[in-house]
Amino acid sequence: MKAHTRETQATMTPQKALQFLKEGNLRFQNNLKANRNLLEQVNDTSEGQFPFATILSCIDSRVSAELVFDQGLGDIFSVRIAGNFVNEDILGSMEFASKLAGTKLIVVLGHTSCGAVKGACDDAKMGNLTGMLAKIKPAVESVSEPKDEGQRNSKNLDFVDAVAEKNVTLTIDNIRNMSPILKEMEDNNEIDIVGAMYDINTGAVSFFE
Repeated sequence: MKAHTRETQATMTPQKALQFLKEGNLRFQNNLKANRNLLEQVNDTSEGQFPFATILSCIDSRVSAELVFDQGLGDIFSVRIAGNFVNEDILGSMEFASKLAGTKLIVVLGHTSCGAVKGACDDAKMGNLTGMLAKIKPAVESVSEPKDEGQRNSKNLDFVDAVAEKNVTLTIDNIRNMSPILKEMEDNNEIDIVGAMYDINTGAVSFFE
């Protein structure tokens, strides 16, 4: 499989970009990697890059977007931060990726058993981690009381995963509210902004549709 070019990027639509990622995740789940020569892709992309998607995911070592979507060099912009939330710097990166570099899709990818979400659920405090986890607290507060004896902490994995899903939807809301550029592009059908969850037990990505 060759690296994307200006011409192949130009044929991309948000819907086609989403389909590419879905197909890549199916390959990943079935251990059927696309046939690509990474060293050849190094050469192919040496004078330019033409990715089709931007993916915001967690720093979790099990959730590498390139791997779980079976993508090669030059295919996606990968933004990673614990808890997959946005701030001004990340939004600026996304605006560059979409408006200037031509990606057609933004994916906010959460995952099950997220350590950052667990920390926010437990109200953990430690150095700079305290301020970072505070950005996930709105998701914790937005999830209603769990059924099993009101256990709103990291011991309740169902609650943790519910908070992780809510954090994805709130992050998408923040992208639209904090970036007029990306909101306008979405309104004009130039890009889509979608959420998804990665299951660390199966390798499957479920998109919010």
